[in-house]
Amino acid sequence: MTYALPPLNALRAFEAAARHLSFKLAAHELHVTPAAVGQQVKALEARLGVQLFERLHKQLILTAAGQAYLPGISDGFRRIADATWQLKPAGAVLLQLGVHASFDLRRLDLAAFRKAHAEIGLRVLQPAGLHELVEGKVDVLIARGLGHHPGYRCDRVDAGSGLGDWLLAPEGTADCPEIVCLRAWLRAQATESLRAARRPRLVGGVGR
Repeated sequence: MTYALPPLNALRAFEAAARHLSFKLAAHELHVTPAAVGQQVKALEARLGVQLFERLHKQLILTAAGQAYLPGISDGFRRIADATWQLKPAGAVLLQLGVHASFDLRRLDLAAFRKAHAEIGLRVLQPAGLHELVEGKVDVLIARGLGHHPGYRCDRVDAGSGLGDWLLAPEGTADCPEIVCLRAWLRAQATESLRAARRPRLVGGVGR
């Protein structure tokens, strides 16, 4: 059976733009220019013969056709991602983690993570920053900052408020199984560190 499919890049551009309702944020996620996203969506509309977006002044709105098309496209990408995940052999290089220069890697307990998640091949690049994430050199990033970057999901790594360490992942891949595992691991590590800090210190076998 031959599938009548539009170009994959055009579908990715539409799906990202529809989620964000923004060519700019979609471009940030896909590491291309807003103009490239707009051109891909325009080509897709021409291919399908329907208009997917209403382009208003500083606003992007899905048409009825776009709203009907989006769920199937998003589900298709999820199925492809799941099938690819299932195909990967144990220990394959699946996740490239970038870490800012001052982050203490001992906090990650990489040996324990790899033992607990043998299905994930984790590589760490340090130092790394938003530039490496945007260029696709890393899949996910632990960055130092206030945790707000358009087009990326930002989750606090350490406990507290204000300036801190955040896990950044592109919106389109933030819920991939390997990133979900890493996020949960980091949260568990942070919780354990907080508990340890709150335990009373023992002096001569007696808590202070």
